[in-house]
Amino acid sequence: MGDVMLALMRTFGSLRNGRVWLYVLTPALFSLLLTIALAVWALGAVVQQLMGYPPMTWLAGWGLLWLATILAYLGGWMAIFAVAYLCASLLAAIVIMPLMLKHLSAGEYRDVVPMGKDSFVAAALNSLLASLIFIIAWLLTVPLWLIPGFSLLIPLLLMGWLNRRTFAYDALSMHATAEEWRGIRQGNKTPLFMLGLTMALFAHIPLLGLLVPALAALSFVHYGLEALRRSRGGAIVTIEGERI
Repeated sequence: MGDVMLALMRTFGSLRNGRVWLYVLTPALFSLLLTIALAVWALGAVVQQLMGYPPMTWLAGWGLLWLATILAYLGGWMAIFAVAYLCASLLAAIVIMPLMLKHLSAGEYRDVVPMGKDSFVAAALNSLLASLIFIIAWLLTVPLWLIPGFSLLIPLLLMGWLNRRTFAYDALSMHATAEEWRGIRQGNKTPLFMLGLTMALFAHIPLLGLLVPALAALSFVHYGLEALRRSRGGAIVTIEGERI
């Protein structure tokens, strides 16, 4: 967990830079506008659709229409949140992350030499594939949400996986060779997932949640480049104001 905490410290430390704020706020504004648009034009239709499926139909048949309506609206809002987060994550991965990577590579990670392939197509395909798997897993696990507590646990785990799958590769594709990437991925499976899960938890905090897609991208850049530096036997560069 020490490496995860270090990545988080550096992530929030990077917010002292105005340019980083521009990168962070762009997906946040997009996510907010998309959430509002979906709430206005799609929430009613989604709720109406959910009311036609169990357990809402069961509850309505038992005279608990009010409870069925609450669950339908809860499901509708969770679906909207998932769509907005997914779209903001794609924007962060495909458009914002390369800008963050360029900015950090010229600063505290200037000693980490790029030895990979700067492939926009590969990074975009990785993000799109992760999104497709996320959507399929989300739909397949919906029946499990009826189990008490699973409606909170499953979205967190799926979002944690999405963060790791989307951002871990993109953060290192330009700097790490294929062999280096395999070594970091295999040797850091648990920390990478824990970083993704931590960002998924942050996503459920009001207001902060809007910033999470870009913050997740930034945190994986910090984690990935530091892990690559260490794997090459490089010294740790301490950024101003950082204590390790």
